[in-house]
Amino acid sequence: MEERTTIPYIVHEGTMVRMERQIKRITVALIVTVILMFVSNALWLYAWTQYDYTSTSTQTVDIDGKQGNANYVENGGSIVNGTDTSEKGSD
Repeated sequence: MEERTTIPYIVHEGTMVRMERQIKRITVALIVTVILMFVSNALWLYAWTQYDYTSTSTQTVDIDGKQGNANYVENGGSIVNGTDTSEKGSD
């Protein structure tokens, strides 16, 4: 026959009290972690929205040549196609 080991109730009760404390600590740690995650993301979004990402400036480029192209390169390296406002055919 198998031998059965009996555990006194006081030992079981002490173990359950320790487990309750551990569960309470883990729950508090989880709640604090979630709150800190939301605060961190809110601060990141606030910092992200502080920059102005739209360009509202306009540039005027004059072309001196009679038959010059109106293409030019901006500071960022992109090619902008403008209009040729020179008088064509007036030699």
